Amino acid sequence: MPRMRAILVGCLALAGTVVLAGEAGKTGAAWPRGQYAALDRLPDWGGVWVLARGPGGPRQQPALKGPYLEQYREWQRYLEREGVPRRDVSNCMPPGMPRMMGTGQYPLEFLFTPGRVTILHEAWMQARTIFTDGRGHPEDLDPGIFGHSIGRWEGDTLVVDTVGIKTITELEQGMKHSDKLRITERFRLSPDDPDTLVLEMTLEDPEALAEPYRRTYTYRRERDWNLMEFSFAAQHRHHAGLALISVAPAS
Repeated sequence: MPRMRAILVGCLALAGTVVLAGEAGKTGAAWPRGQYAALDRLPDWGGVWVLARGPGGPRQQPALKGPYLEQYREWQRYLEREGVPRRDVSNCMPPGMPRMMGTGQYPLEFLFTPGRVTILHEAWMQARTIFTDGRGHPEDLDPGIFGHSIGRWEGDTLVVDTVGIKTITELEQGMKHSDKLRITERFRLSPDDPDTLVLEMTLEDPEALAEPYRRTYTYRRERDWNLMEFSFAAQHRHHAGLALISVAPAS
């Protein structure tokens, strides 16, 4: 009997080894391991990217409607009356989407790994994940400040669809949105300059926007830069007199 038990245990262990070996060889959306060589075929987005500011002056604003327009007008009246913008959340709250992509002064970085693109932003040390493994948006979506992003490559252009964005984020400063907000992004290197990245962004919200809102962001590459640590403890020291750090939206 002890011998039979030992043989049975050995057979089960061998079977488990065979199953694991078979699992390790799988590829696809759920099994992205072993696909790093395919990343060499993607465009070179190495280095860090800094938002390039455009010419000054007013720019087209989102066409709000209904209660969202009235809410923004009240926000403007508060600003005129008090001299400072009203904030509904803590200053420690990262801007999230879509304003994360238009935050000036602080650079961002793209990381390519099998099945996903990760965007790291120095401001608030934000990290945004774009799944490129063929999955769709989940039915039981858990909203977040970055939403849920899925992307695909069309040649050298990364096309991203984002939904599930928490309503505490803003379209522009003081401009709220509903939970129906959908963002489409197209990232590509400029054909005229490989150190320029262009982002075309379209925002659609049937409850808050009278029409789609389109923005174009341009980033310049800094190959020798690295992202630095962002912390409010450091900011407090800067405000004490060493330096002043502030986050400004893109013009």
